[in-house]
Amino acid sequence: MSTPIMLSNELRKLVEKRMKQTLDGIEDTFHRIREAHEIDPKELKADLESLERGFNLIFKKWNLGILYTLFLKSTIGFSEIKSLLGVNSRTLSDKLKILAEYEYIERNVTSGPPLRVDYSLTKKGRNTVLLALPLLYSSRTSGE
Repeated sequence: MSTPIMLSNELRKLVEKRMKQTLDGIEDTFHRIREAHEIDPKELKADLESLERGFNLIFKKWNLGILYTLFLKSTIGFSEIKSLLGVNSRTLSDKLKILAEYEYIERNVTSGPPLRVDYSLTKKGRNTVLLALPLLYSSRTSGE
């Protein structure tokens, strides 16, 4: 079994500082756009529905763990994902298909023998993990 990756306290603080700067920048940009443009209620409703679908997909059991594992490992095979996460084959297969369908991951087949299937993040998947990290860190530090 693999040893969990632990960030040193100094590295964790640097990552948290950079995440805060990024989030502050996104918030500032959003406020400037909102002040400069009137928000159309129909457009807002469509945006909210799209966000809800995306959040529902990402936060279903195993999905964020799969994306985070791919973020840390770059390219990884089915068996290794299964072993690292401790998920059953059927569930993992279903989750990988859905994440590929929504273009969060790529499925790369290498002809054999033996046939090998590896998975990696798309740009969308990588960005999703990076945007989800503040949620992960805030939940870890909220009790401190």
